[in-house]
Amino acid sequence: MIGNSKTVKNVCLELKNVLDKELKDVPVCVSLNDLRAGFSVRSVKVTDGSSEIPSQLDDMDADSQPDELAFVVDMAAGETKRVEIALSDERTQSEYPQRVYATMLALDTKKGKHAEIRSVTVPGDVNFYNMIYGHGPMFESELVGYRIYFNAKQTVDPYGKFTKGLELEESRFYPNDEQLAKGFGDDVLMVGNSCGVGALKGWNGEKAVHIEPVAFRTERILAKGPVRVIAEVKVEGWEYQGSLLNMTNRYTLYAGHRDLIVDTFFDSPLKKESFCTGVQNIMGTETVSYSDHKGLVGSWGRHWPVTDTVKYAKETVGIATFIPRKYIGREVSDKDNFLYTISASGETSFRYYTMFTSRKESFGFEDSSAWFSYMNEWKRELENPVEVKIIY
Repeated sequence: MIGNSKTVKNVCLELKNVLDKELKDVPVCVSLNDLRAGFSVRSVKVTDGSSEIPSQLDDMDADSQPDELAFVVDMAAGETKRVEIALSDERTQSEYPQRVYATMLALDTKKGKHAEIRSVTVPGDVNFYNMIYGHGPMFESELVGYRIYFNAKQTVDPYGKFTKGLELEESRFYPNDEQLAKGFGDDVLMVGNSCGVGALKGWNGEKAVHIEPVAFRTERILAKGPVRVIAEVKVEGWEYQGSLLNMTNRYTLYAGHRDLIVDTFFDSPLKKESFCTGVQNIMGTETVSYSDHKGLVGSWGRHWPVTDTVKYAKETVGIATFIPRKYIGREVSDKDNFLYTISASGETSFRYYTMFTSRKESFGFEDSSAWFSYMNEWKRELENPVEVKIIY
């Protein structure tokens, strides 16, 4: 047990819900450096009164030492609560239910086999797209699934579900007839050359452009649960707007969530480079879009998810992206997307958020009006996060 370890430090977190509504599965992430353990932390136990809260330790810089503690917690409207954290130097982490899943698979096309990998780097002129099963890292929560294309598009592509649960370990984004008959979900959107679900793109003044040319491209799974997954895409030597950029896009998905936290990091401060993101113009029937002209943009439409239109029916999908006001440039669009330009002069990172819904969800949204209403409530929650205070 954790209490029998050689060294334990107890720290308290005070959490405050500043909103007048109940919040489920609130993400809480704290740096271990901020917890001041004074030793190498190898396991933790998080408790709310007598109840243990599932948590995980993540190594964010690949040095084999954990850097962050993450968990999710429910909070009543206006509630302030304290959770206890026991930090230990013994590797005795509890086992928790897996509420998220992530994988990346190398494909042997000759033998039809594949092997799990955590990271792969290739020169920028190498077409690795078809050498990865599923074309990139795949990950999910109980609500939704995603994958990120391993090519210059770096598109975020959605996997919609009928019912809540984890499916990708079995279906791997391509459910067979038996799995479809059992009620599995599948690919619900033909992303084409668009930004799909909130992928970051370059902006040439007229349209979104892909992340190319680059010297090297890396995709990896950084964290695999049980309460959050993290996937990263890194490019080195991106020749863009007169600069040579090293850029990492980090996608974090928490248990109980459909929205992605998208963090973008650079090796050195940005100059006047301008990027863009937003939502795909779904381009089928029922297509409508929404913007509050203050960083929130969404779309809703019905279209074929893949080119095989014999096997697959048209899918209705809603997409939303929110960019904090400090990073917004202009509201723009091209034939494939509804967008905002993004700039962060003098900074080395920025963060925005994106999500989607599939109309097939038994737990989802009836129509575009319901989706656009939810988008605004989502933005309100993001702009009023639960406050976290460390008490030593």
